Amino acid sequence: MSCLKSSFYARSTELVAESLLGKTLVRLISNASSKLERLSGMIVETEAYGFKNDAASHAYRGLTSRNAAMFGEVGRAYVYFTYGSQYCINVSARSSELRAGAVLMRALQPLEGIDTMKSLRRTDDVLSLTSGPGKLAQALGITKSLNGEDMTDSESRLHIEDGINPLEIVTTKRIGISQALDKKWRFIIADTTIKGYLNKYASRKKICVN
Repeated sequence: MSCLKSSFYARSTELVAESLLGKTLVRLISNASSKLERLSGMIVETEAYGFKNDAASHAYRGLTSRNAAMFGEVGRAYVYFTYGSQYCINVSARSSELRAGAVLMRALQPLEGIDTMKSLRRTDDVLSLTSGPGKLAQALGITKSLNGEDMTDSESRLHIEDGINPLEIVTTKRIGISQALDKKWRFIIADTTIKGYLNKYASRKKICVN
């Protein structure tokens, strides 16, 4: 699959968040033999975070050393540590009208390197491997060392490739935040076989708009 180019991310953050569903997040990681192993997963859930239009965004109060990737070039990794226990991975994305913006990767459907993901996560439950932002970062061995990584480069340790177009997408309010609760900027691939349910690899399985 070809790597998504910078122009893909130079659009409305919400549009990019929705368009990333079905695409493939790829992590190139050194294995025990010091060879690069490819870990990947299809993106099944995302959330958009804006700038001054979004009180829930890390960029809302302005540029800091922590959120600098949100203000830099589009298509760059924004990795941060949260809850004192886990990392989260975002990709910077915004239209030219805004100074900052990023899309949070909330869940993946594991595709390649599943055994390594299980080892990193210390679980054999495939459905739980990457069903949440902290889980997927741990499964892919993502740490702060990848902050600022060029995700438009196919040789980068962390990048996003093209994928499929989902049959049905669900849009809801974001979860795990306390501000800007009115914005429906969470996007999830729907389970088209069971009404009212989301993709089985999503962070939550049932459709919830609250």
